[in-house]
Amino acid sequence: MHPRDKIIDVTNCFQLAILLEASAHKPGNVSVVTNFENTRYEHFLASAVAARESFEEAVRRGLAISRRKISASEAGVGKIIRKCVSDINVWQSGGNTLLGAVILLSPMAVAAGMTEYADDFDISELRRNLKLVVESTTPEDAVNVYRAMAVAKPSGLGSAPSLDVNDPASIRQIRKDKVSLFEVFKIAEKYDTICFEWVNNFPITFTRAYPGLSALVKSGWNLNDAIIETFLEVLSEYPDTFITRKAGLEKAREVSAESEKILKLGGIRASEGKKQLKVFDLKLRRSSNLLNPGTTADILSAALALLILRGYRP
Repeated sequence: MHPRDKIIDVTNCFQLAILLEASAHKPGNVSVVTNFENTRYEHFLASAVAARESFEEAVRRGLAISRRKISASEAGVGKIIRKCVSDINVWQSGGNTLLGAVILLSPMAVAAGMTEYADDFDISELRRNLKLVVESTTPEDAVNVYRAMAVAKPSGLGSAPSLDVNDPASIRQIRKDKVSLFEVFKIAEKYDTICFEWVNNFPITFTRAYPGLSALVKSGWNLNDAIIETFLEVLSEYPDTFITRKAGLEKAREVSAESEKILKLGGIRASEGKKQLKVFDLKLRRSSNLLNPGTTADILSAALALLILRGYRP
């Protein structure tokens, strides 16, 4: 395959993943049929359009790494994330729509550029490349992600024990102590699932969300139902850290327990499960956005990217 064709194909996979995740009517999230007061479905559509150029650059850099034109430490993941978030901010007025997804998908796009590709991808090779990419990040990558967060202004960011993203002195400290982005995320992995994914080679994405989603699609489920069911499965097992930051761990665990209850009632394809899902969704939406499982949605974006990279087409 010509390099330009690969860049276009892989970029399409990541852009489509964002669009499909945003469209699915997941409980407590914006979707094609549900909006928040200040963040609407069209904000996510605009964000997906704005993210395209950064995903292209990520894949291009992955190709350069595979050809030994640059090293993995020169991938510039932090710069890619920062530009992506800045572009998204310009193209829509709904606030932070995709920060978590961009942080997950950007190194994955670099890794995809590094990975051999015919009609689909070897997931094991992709994951090995992804590990190399994130472990090769630099202090400048960390600085750029801190600046991306300043643009996105994610809600619920409290103080951190060290290198607090809200503290302007953190950037000076990162440069002085030469702290890589991987090392920064290692500090935060205990209380942030996105960081946990980064430093542990994306275990929830690769071993829970993607296999579950893929199995449902292969068994004949329509994609919307498969996304929602997988979302409930992941949420039931992993309390959402976006909720934890805004409402506390106890509330996040309550939301996970309610998700598990729906699954025990048969999930979204059982009449009782579907009925309980509607109650659950309404409860989350009435929380003034405090109980929005946004991190779980980000994980689903990454799982969808893998599904599409493996050859799925709507």
